[in-house]
Amino acid sequence: MSNKIVLDASALLCLLNDEPGADRVAGVLARSLIGATNLAEVVSKLRERGLSLDEVKEALGGLHLDIRPLTQSQAMLIGDLRPATRPLGLSLGDRACLALAIELGAEIYTTDAALTEADVAITATNVRG
Repeated sequence: MSNKIVLDASALLCLLNDEPGADRVAGVLARSLIGATNLAEVVSKLRERGLSLDEVKEALGGLHLDIRPLTQSQAMLIGDLRPATRPLGLSLGDRACLALAIELGAEIYTTDAALTEADVAITATNVRG
C-alpha cells in the first residue's frame, strides 16, 4: 500500500471551507493528490457558490496540489466499477477517485459515507468519522 492519499472532491472542499475534518485533510496534504475529474467537481462547486475562476485558481494555487490526469485504464476501471457501486449511489467522480486510488494502491480521504462502503481493494477514510 502506498503512503499517498487520494482526496475526493468532498475532502478538498472540506479543507477549503474549514469544515469538520479539515484538520485531518490538512495533516496529509503534503502526501495527497487529486484526480482531474475530482478537481473539476471542486471548481464547479466553488463557481456555483459565486467565486470567479480567478478566485478559485487563487484558493487552489496555494495548496500545491498534485493533480493527476484521467487515464484510459482508469476510464475502463470507472466503467467496470459501476455495477458494484451503483447500489451505493456513487457518481462518476466517486468512481474516478476509486479508480485512481486502486491504480496507485493509495488510501482515499472523503466526507462521503457511501464512498467508504465501496467493497474494493483500497481503504476509504471518512475525515469526519
